Amino acid sequence: MKVKAEQVRLLTVNEAAERLGVKPSTIRSWILKREKLEVVKVGRLVRITERSIEKLIDDNTIPPKEDR
Repeated sequence: MKVKAEQVRLLTVNEAAERLGVKPSTIRSWILKREKLEVVKVGRLVRITERSIEKLIDDNTIPPKEDR
């Protein structure tokens, strides 16, 4: 799906790491392995989509146990 650029928030590696509470090297590793995150390359710059961060959080959220 194509999205207009003005609708997409792009984060730096450091911003994404801060948002997820991990080290920037972890984000770089995921990018190199093409794991977990969608990235946008603009020349040599690499940016992570905010949507990708939100999806990672949603996919790894474990709901609480229900009372039986």
